[in-house]
Amino acid sequence: MKFFETSKYFSLKKSTYINLRWIAIIGQLTTINVIYFILGFEFNLILENLIILIGTLSNLYLIYIHQKTQLLDKEAFFFLLLDILQLSFLIYLTGGIVNPFAIFLIIPVIFSSSNIGFRSNLLLTVITILIIVLLTFFKQPLPYPVNEHFHVDPYYYYSIPISLVIGLIFLNYFALTFGIESRLRKEALNKMQEIMSKEHELVSLGGQAAAAAHSLGTPFSTMKIISTDLLKQFKEDKEVKQDIELLISQIDRCSEILKKLTLNPIVEDSFIDKDLTIVNYVKEIVKSFEETSKKEFIVNYDQNFNPLNITKSIEIVYGLRNFIGNANKFSKTKIFINIKSDDLFTEIVIEDDGEGYPTDVLRKIGEPYIKSYKSFYKSKSGMGLGIFIGKTLLEKNYANILCRNSKTRTGAEVSIKWQNKDFLSL
Repeated sequence: MKFFETSKYFSLKKSTYINLRWIAIIGQLTTINVIYFILGFEFNLILENLIILIGTLSNLYLIYIHQKTQLLDKEAFFFLLLDILQLSFLIYLTGGIVNPFAIFLIIPVIFSSSNIGFRSNLLLTVITILIIVLLTFFKQPLPYPVNEHFHVDPYYYYSIPISLVIGLIFLNYFALTFGIESRLRKEALNKMQEIMSKEHELVSLGGQAAAAAHSLGTPFSTMKIISTDLLKQFKEDKEVKQDIELLISQIDRCSEILKKLTLNPIVEDSFIDKDLTIVNYVKEIVKSFEETSKKEFIVNYDQNFNPLNITKSIEIVYGLRNFIGNANKFSKTKIFINIKSDDLFTEIVIEDDGEGYPTDVLRKIGEPYIKSYKSFYKSKSGMGLGIFIGKTLLEKNYANILCRNSKTRTGAEVSIKWQNKDFLSL
């Protein structure tokens, strides 16, 4: 079993985390520079600023390089660990555990308790406790001039790390408890909504089937009577007789279908109802669009692709349908879908021949409630919820999503890539 929890249940919203880190970075920069330049305390200002620069660079990495909307459990763990280590070095250089800002060491762990998995949170907790212990015994002196007259009794000195550890465990326990309860309630509500939604669909389908059987009963009876009379009139003509018999059999078949729907309206969804290769997966989704769209769907794939069967996943179906539907909506005449699969990776690239993503929303792709200010897109685009839903659903199923304007065509391009081993854990 993997140490880090599956991304289906634990993830961290990247934009919220980035904003919180900016607040912390600005606070650190302001504090050390005010203390150095205004209060006149002496310490290694250059080294302190270099340590803060590491946090700044990691935040820029999240903004401009990391393409995912959500930070998965493993990724969130390493960035939170980086926050803890960065703050630990700052505190080490400015007095260690007696630095009043040492309380901030426990914040990343408390924050992580409701956003990442239990084992990841437990490891962060243990690391933070070890750092608190190390800062108790290993540290640089407090900045001058405080160090000249600042003396702490040993009883008070060692009570500081003990109180921090107790506070860390206490607050983390309560945050974990409330987080688990919140997730359970959310999951229960989602299940309830799913069941209620399906029941509404079944009730609606049953009502429509009953109404159709009732309404079509008389026309079918009339057609059968007329067909029977025609059969008697043309019984000597073998060709006509054969056609009329076929017509009667089809009328009987339609009547039986309506009766079955009336008696048992609970009809199972037959759309992708078995394990398929990713190529057949895409073909089934494309076929559902071709029934209503006049545009041309061009699906290309390597004949030697890895025939990896994947189980039907509602999340993957909806995610792919959203991106293919977007390409269908914004394309002029053609949608290009290229599928590549080898022993390690499977990738789906969806392109269209439309206008592409507007530049004013390209950096925000994947966020909900965004809209272009350009008049061309206002009439056709929504609020970005389709891309947000598709991106979130697929990323929660281990996909890496890259949205950009195509380099080879005029329109937009979406790359959806999985590691093949992740398909086995869906």
